[in-house]
Amino acid sequence: MTNQANTETSLERAIVGGGCFWCTESVFRAVRGVKNVTSGYAGGARPNPTYEQICSGATGHAEVIAIDFDPAVISFERILDIFFATHDPTTLNRQGNDMGTQYRSVIFYLNDAQKQTAITKIDALKAEGVQAVTEVSPAPTFYPAEDYHQDYYAKNPNQGYCSFMIPPKLSKLKKYFADDVA
Repeated sequence: MTNQANTETSLERAIVGGGCFWCTESVFRAVRGVKNVTSGYAGGARPNPTYEQICSGATGHAEVIAIDFDPAVISFERILDIFFATHDPTTLNRQGNDMGTQYRSVIFYLNDAQKQTAITKIDALKAEGVQAVTEVSPAPTFYPAEDYHQDYYAKNPNQGYCSFMIPPKLSKLKKYFADDVA
């Protein structure tokens, strides 16, 4: 898969990382206007990394998701609103107990408009007193994660980590973004 949206020309793509991709994928699969979410890796030097290599922290890649969305239904800015509300953008290389650069908060922009929107959103958070450390970088090659990571929570809702970490994120989504829930 490339960094471009799928073959439907009306779709756009966003690539974000907010810690564990099982969590961020689960949130965005529930968002109206999102057509596909793919868990994967980006931002490091190793081509075609594996999950085990990512977990070592030595590859430089972050756990990310590629979101293919319909901009007529949901904007990139709204995607970022949901992204920032459902993870902690103030912790460097950490989300909860997950520590390492692979869990960093990151937005990989695909064009200048996405870059400006991301910077504007982070500046607004900082103006509100939120000390966001979210990285904003040009989109590198996106590597889809192994098949068993795709739609992980839906397939493994009773897995310990998932059953503890994901429901609060989905509750935030439903509470603060009810109009955006599919």
